[in-house]
Amino acid sequence: MLNGNAIEQIISVLRGALPQNLAVETERNVRAALGSVFERLNLVTREELDVQNEVLARTRTKIAELEKRIAELERK
Repeated sequence: MLNGNAIEQIISVLRGALPQNLAVETERNVRAALGSVFERLNLVTREELDVQNEVLARTRTKIAELEKRIAELERK
């Protein structure tokens, strides 16, 4: 997945390769096109993924605790 830094690198290369008057318009179009593609791909940011991983880890811990508690109650 491309991150923001990779996109900025692509834009930087375009700025250097194109005349100034074309670079601004091209940058705007490339950003819009990439944004559209990323939106259709339904990508998430690394931060969103990390948050969901933390939520999942807490949920797994809670489930394990509840399973132990149920096992103890069943033994009684």
